[in-house]
Amino acid sequence: MFDRPIDLGAARILISNDDGINAPGLRLLERVARSLCPDVWVVAPEQEQSDASHSLTLRRPLRIRRVSRRRFAIDGTPTDCVLLAIKFILKDRPPTLVLSGVNAGGNFGEDITYSGTVAAAMEATLLEVPAVAMSQHYDRANGVKWSTAEHYAGEVLRRLTAAPWPRNTLINVNFPDRPHDAVAGIEITRQGRRKLGDNLTERIDPRGVPYYWIGPMGDEGPNQPGTDIAAVTAGAVSITPVILDLTNVPALEPLSKLFAR
Repeated sequence: MFDRPIDLGAARILISNDDGINAPGLRLLERVARSLCPDVWVVAPEQEQSDASHSLTLRRPLRIRRVSRRRFAIDGTPTDCVLLAIKFILKDRPPTLVLSGVNAGGNFGEDITYSGTVAAAMEATLLEVPAVAMSQHYDRANGVKWSTAEHYAGEVLRRLTAAPWPRNTLINVNFPDRPHDAVAGIEITRQGRRKLGDNLTERIDPRGVPYYWIGPMGDEGPNQPGTDIAAVTAGAVSITPVILDLTNVPALEPLSKLFAR
């Protein structure tokens, strides 16, 4: 377990994201964090890194740009940002809590494996720092209801840090596409499932060569009750504990029997 509650008043909070150092969701999360804690640092990508997943830059050097006293931009991925923040920028006093987001767009179902927002929280968790990823779902036709995330993020963080949670586990939070006064509560959920790959477009470039564009996900359909997708679709804030150990434990015994001498 992260074996004790986090005293936010005495904590050091690190914020990162995958939308980049100038993203509105990052500024929102900074405001929320500073309302809870006086020691807040930001280390975020120089440019947008959406869908970067848990990628690490290994074949070129990384550069850190100091934006202001406690704000830094890195020309790398969200994973790079959290690693450099914890191991270099804040090495003398590592963060007590890492927050990632608030992402413009939901991160639920299979999004968890692609998301740079979730990946930043993964990296912190691997480095044994409690981490929370936050995303604001929205309909592209109506814009992002940032006020919903801003209204609920503080309450969610206060509750999450009031008790310990298991090691190797990050918390993935999704805010629904509703005004804050129309949100249908907060639900603890499991990861949902949805089919990817249906929104592919084939086009022809000026030289007559075909190319392919992976489009954004369409509207979420119905999902099994208790999942993150079902909760957000129904207008609730979804909180999902995500474990980083991907081992299929029930499969160990039958596989061992297959290879027994």
